[in-house]
Parts: sequence; C-alpha cells; structure tokens
Amino acid sequence: MANSYKEDEQISDVPKIKTITRLLSYLLKYKWKILIVMGLMAIGTFVSLVNPIFVETAIDKYIAVKNIKGFFMFMAFAVGLNLVMVLAIKIRMLIMSKLTNHVIQEIRQELYEHIQKLDLAFFDSRPSGKILARIVGNVNSLKDVLENTITSLIPNFITIVAVIAIMFSKNAQLACAALVGVPILIVGVAVVSRNSHKYWKINSKKCSNMCAFISEDFSGIKVVQSFSAEEETNRTFRQLADEDRDSFVNACRWADGNFAIIDFSWGLCIFAMYWIGIKVMGIESVSIGTFLAFSAYIGMFWQPIQGLSQFYNQVVTCVSRAERIFEILDTKPTITDKKDAVAVDAIKGEVEFKHVTFRYDAAGNPNNPNNVTELDNSKIVNILEDVSFHIKPGETIALVGPTGAGKSTIVNLISRFYDIQGGHILIDGIDVRDMKLADLRSQMGIMTQDNYIFSGTIRDNIKYGKLDATEEEIIEAAKSVHADDFINSLKDGYDTKLTARGGELSNGQRQLLAFARTMISKPKILILDEATSSIDTKTELLVQKGIAALLKGRTSFVIAHRLSTIANADRIFVVDRKGIIESGTPSELLAKKGEYWKLLEAAKNE
Repeated sequence: MANSYKEDEQISDVPKIKTITRLLSYLLKYKWKILIVMGLMAIGTFVSLVNPIFVETAIDKYIAVKNIKGFFMFMAFAVGLNLVMVLAIKIRMLIMSKLTNHVIQEIRQELYEHIQKLDLAFFDSRPSGKILARIVGNVNSLKDVLENTITSLIPNFITIVAVIAIMFSKNAQLACAALVGVPILIVGVAVVSRNSHKYWKINSKKCSNMCAFISEDFSGIKVVQSFSAEEETNRTFRQLADEDRDSFVNACRWADGNFAIIDFSWGLCIFAMYWIGIKVMGIESVSIGTFLAFSAYIGMFWQPIQGLSQFYNQVVTCVSRAERIFEILDTKPTITDKKDAVAVDAIKGEVEFKHVTFRYDAAGNPNNPNNVTELDNSKIVNILEDVSFHIKPGETIALVGPTGAGKSTIVNLISRFYDIQGGHILIDGIDVRDMKLADLRSQMGIMTQDNYIFSGTIRDNIKYGKLDATEEEIIEAAKSVHADDFINSLKDGYDTKLTARGGELSNGQRQLLAFARTMISKPKILILDEATSSIDTKTELLVQKGIAALLKGRTSFVIAHRLSTIANADRIFVVDRKGIIESGTPSELLAKKGEYWKLLEAAKNE
C-alpha cells in the first residue's frame, strides 16, 4: 500500500524470538572466531568470580593471623591473574568489534542488493527516504546487539548462575536472603518489556517518516525556494521531529523503568542479607570475610542483571529496527526469471501485443496477475484492455494521447517493469515473460524527460551505458548524437566533473549527454518517453539531430508532448480509453481528420 512521510508504515507483527534468532544467524557463520571470544570471556568470568574468594581468603587466612608475607605473595598471584583477565578482555573486544562491523556490512550489502532486484511497484509504493532509513540507520542500530549478544549476554548469564551456585555452597540462608528481590524483578521487567517494545516500534515509524520528508524536501529544494515555502517546510519538519522525539522519550521512559526495579530489588536483597546474617543467624556465626564476600557476590549478581536489562533494552530497540529490515528482505520480487527462461543474445526488434490487459488497484499498484480472481473488482482500475498491435524491426512508433491514457504504461510493459494480467507481449516472437530479464533490458534503451545524471565526470556518465567502453567508443557515441561539440567547449571536456543531476549543465546538454549514454549501449529497441518536453524550442533543434541518430536502424517508441517532434514517425498510435483508438502514418491520420488531427489542431491553438 502506498504511503508518504505523513503515514506510519504498517509492519506485520513477528515474534521477537524469531527476529532475534534470524539476526543471530549472521553471527553463527563465524563459529571459530566466536569460540575464541567465548574462551577469552571464560577467562574473564572465572577471574571475576574468584575475586571475592580472594578477598575472603586474604582477610580470614592471612590478615586475621598477621601473615604479611603470605598476604603479599597471595595478592601478587591475584594481581597477575587479573592482568591476564584485562588482556583477555582487550583481545575479545578487538575481535568482536571487527566481527560485528563485518556482519553489519554484510547485512547492509544483502539489503542493498535485494532492494535493487525489487519491482518498480515497490519503489512506487513508498518514499525513497524510508528505504534509505533502513539501509543506513536501521542497519547501524543492530551493531550493539550483535556484539553484546556474545560479550554481554553469555558471560552475564554464566556469572549469575555461578554466583547463585557459589552463594548456596557457602551459606544457604544468606543465599536465600540475597535473592529475595528476584520475584519483584521478574514481574516488573515483564510489564516494562511489553510496553517498551510497543513504543520502540512507534519510534521506528516516526524516524522513518522524518527521513522520508528530509529526502523529499531536499530533492525538491529548488521548488521549495522558488515558492518561498521554507517556513512551511520548517513547520512540517518541526512537527515530524517532535513526533520522533516524543516517541523516543516515551520508549526511553518505559525502558529505563527496568533500572528502577533493579535498584529497588538490589537494595532489598542487601538489607535482607545483613538482617538475616545479624539478627537471625547471629553476628558471631558469620565471619567478616564471609559478609564481605557475600556483599561482593550480591553486587556480582545484580550487576549482570543490570547489564542484561540494558542489553534487553538494546534488543527491544534492535528488534523493531530488524523487523523493518527483514520485512524488505522478505519482500519477493514478482518480476523474475522463469526457471526455464530463454537466453536471448541478440534481438531484431519485432514487437507484438496480443490482447494485452493491464490494471492497477485503487492505491496505484499493479495487481498480481496470479491473484486477479481474489481482488475486489470495485477497486481495480483498468489502464489497458485487449490491446493488440504489431511492430516491424526498425519501425518508429509515436504514441500520443491525453495524460494518463496509458502511453508510458505500454513502453513500461515492453521493458517488463510490470507484468500484464492478460494476453501476451512478444519480442521476436518470444513472450517477454519467457526471456531472461537481463538479456531483455540490456538490449533496450530508455530515455525520459528527467534522465538522471550521476555525480562524476562526463566520461563516467557516458560509460554508464557500457562500463567497458573504450575512449574511442565514448567519443563516437557523443559525436553521433551531436554532444561532442558542447562537451569540448567545457574547460575540462570529457573530464568535466558533474554533481548529481548535472546541475552544471543546461536541460539540453543533460539530454544530449543522456542520448550519448544510450547510444553507447547500442540498444535494439529504443524508448523515448517525453524526452524533449523539458527543453526550449531552440535547443530542441539540436536535440532532434541526436534523436534522429538514435532512431536510425532501431525499433523505437516515441512519446512526445510536442506533436511536431513525431512528424517523421513511421506510424502514430493515438492512445485513449484503455487502448489504441487510432493508428496510421502521419499523412494518413491527417487526411482522416480523426483524433490525431484534433490533437494537432488543439496544439496549434495553444
């Protein structure tokens, strides 16, 4: 369903354990490194567990009997063991940092590659800013959880179990007192976790909305400034930023509730331990060393609880982000190669539509042709209905008609950016759905009124049509579409650096550069979709020469707002009312004085 920065995305609910398990599966690819890290953690955990025993032994066995020499020898051993622990921790942190950064990059690369395979319908249905938020922000938020799962979750859990075992082995009564606050902790954390997850999911949506607006606003900054709409966009951004902030604060309030519960339970346990030890058991029955050891063990029990609580907050935050990442990774492209898809090395350019039907749903998304019977007919919008025509190789076909009639839809279907719901589209007698997508699209050249210019040199932009092109091929392509003259007039010629969208060039120069990029790919089928609508008449004369060079020897489809630009077409199709209502050569249609003649007369009167 289409959405904008004004709408929260609807993400299906997935069990948290399923998302966490899937996320951790990326770590399991590096079993040996994780085993090394766990070995290093075992050293650190062991030393931290025996440190309170060192304190108890030093007090009761050495200081109490004034064995100073033995005390210093014992402490030297304890200090040496702790230095080993510090070294183990440093090495562990280095390995895990490199490992998690590698995993983050792997997830980001997988997400990026998957998004590139998705259909145009996916991009039509959401702002680019929301997609960007997933690739950058959502992926970055996974790092702490991936790292702390190994370095925090496992050692903290082991520490808690070991501390309980040690306390009960030393004194069961004091151990029970030291754990009296655990039931309160369990109930409190259950309540907090349920609510914090809900609010972190809300925060993810609000952050995504803000990113979508920023991307949209900066992409259209010229329009914003030309209409002096800065104050309006400032208000909109402030509102979205406030929603993001408020949702973040609400989530943090619930998440921080864990720490209050832990502090209360911790204090209760310390009080209960001393009260049992002094009032119930009697102070003479418990040594000072034992009291100090138990105090240390209580701290060692609740500090990991705090660490686990902080880790859980990270997990809750991370899960809401990971759900958004996996939601895209689970989105399957509907435009894919069949298992027995035909490889086509070279096509001649024969194109045929046989009783083609294509429809959108009410939200503007192409319907899945496999589920047409399940759709509510009241929500279906037919764009093309039972359309048939045949194009010979090398013919130039002009498509004219009112806005929204389906001209761009026809050429998009030839490129198989969408799949039809009925009929067949054949190229050289082969259904496009039976061809390999890469083979089909690599032999097509598509140009629109807003051909994107990438940041880089002019040479880089032309080579985008053929990445292994030689210098001679680049210059030849530019000359063939009459772009070489303006390129050489620039200070750095083909090495002139351009920013994204080519702001340094005029509309006509950008168009000629796009023509050269298309020409170098040597397409067998050419599509020009309103390719001259954004340039002035004087520049159009130069561009027309480039178009003539492009059309030569190729099957071409030309959609033009200016009817004067299609006078040399072999045939003209007038598209309206869900199909082609009139077709013929320019002279035939003018003599007929039908729909094309009416469009031409209307254009003259404008």
